[in-house]
Amino acid sequence: MDIETASLRTACADLNGVMRGKRLPASDAAKLEFVGQRMPLSALSLDIWGNDVEGSPLVLASGDADGQLRLTERGPVPMPWLDPQATLLPMWMYTDNGRPFDACPRHALARVLSRYAKLGWKVTVATELEFTLLDISARTIAQAKDPVTGMALHAGDINSVDALDDFAAFFDALYAGAEAMGISVQAAVSEGGIGQFEINLNHGPAMRIADDTWLVKSLVKGLAKKHGMAATFMAKPFPDDPGNGLHLHVSVKDSHGQNLFDNGVMTGSALLRSAAAGCLAGMPGAMLVFAPHAGSYARFAPGSHAPTGASWGYENRTTAIRIPGGDPSARRLEHRMPGGDTNPYLVMAAVLGSALMGIDDGLTPPEPIIGNAYGKPILKVPTDWDEAITRFETSPKMARIFPKLLVEMLVRVKRQEQQVMGARDPNLVALQLHDRV
Repeated sequence: MDIETASLRTACADLNGVMRGKRLPASDAAKLEFVGQRMPLSALSLDIWGNDVEGSPLVLASGDADGQLRLTERGPVPMPWLDPQATLLPMWMYTDNGRPFDACPRHALARVLSRYAKLGWKVTVATELEFTLLDISARTIAQAKDPVTGMALHAGDINSVDALDDFAAFFDALYAGAEAMGISVQAAVSEGGIGQFEINLNHGPAMRIADDTWLVKSLVKGLAKKHGMAATFMAKPFPDDPGNGLHLHVSVKDSHGQNLFDNGVMTGSALLRSAAAGCLAGMPGAMLVFAPHAGSYARFAPGSHAPTGASWGYENRTTAIRIPGGDPSARRLEHRMPGGDTNPYLVMAAVLGSALMGIDDGLTPPEPIIGNAYGKPILKVPTDWDEAITRFETSPKMARIFPKLLVEMLVRVKRQEQQVMGARDPNLVALQLHDRV
């Protein structure tokens, strides 16, 4: 493994999607490639502020034992937002006996994908990731200013080319940085919030796109700082603006490369409809994955282009599951429930695991929603953080997707965050969280 920078960063995604790892000299690269790196297993189950979870079984049962971080197949990537340049080594956690660590989010996705592989199927996904650029000149969270004029922006500008060009230096750096990291970024779009944008990652193998989505969040945040701003993926950074989502497009191919969701017409195959039914059935239990923070639930408002319940439809952006039109060979489902503040590995595991449950169980979805889904009778999902934590903890469907330890630790992490946030000023909490999610 050839490393051309002076220093390295090792990083593994914790349950919140935060990078946990170490800084090392480049001379350690060969050692990392062959023997990995020691790090406490509990490091993947810290709360959003980086604190140990009180009463964690990972600490009590073993005295906070180490696991072994190993390189993923993603390989080394540059970190274009740093000066001087450094190299990032994405890793995932194993136990000392060589088994995948059950509370590692990347392993959770790998478990789900292995079930597809046993059927001879490959999952192709693409992500659309929304974020908001912020003005940090006053050391507070404020809506973005025009970087050319320095004047405050007063409104969002959906699909505006001018809005993109106002931030041209940032987006030029974003595209160049993504290319250097091997991330295929397609369209950038101006959205409805002030300083709100969306970037689309090209479709590809599910694990590769999960890695790229996780990495691109750090790229966006790092480059924003480099350009005198901040970027947040908070689901609802400002109450009067639309929220930030992470939309996931999913298709499944057989061993011959045939799209199993395609039947030649708009309706899609029976397999597609069963996958959609599985996603709907799994949604109430999976809301903690799709909306992991207290502020995540403000995003789900009628008329905001964010779903408010478990619904589906064809070319319908008011539903949680949308079946896009276009060429039948590209037939897919789009899951619109997750927020931008989520962990991409857990999101993909929940969505793909639920879709496969629907296929395995031969589920049939209700009639698709025609017209505006807001106000129509649809399957309800948790609408607040506390209910979502409880539903995730007790959901038989989530127990079919996620290891028991991961469920327990995510619930413990979120319960601790609840307690901490209940004792802090809400404005201070928002200020602390904007760069962590």
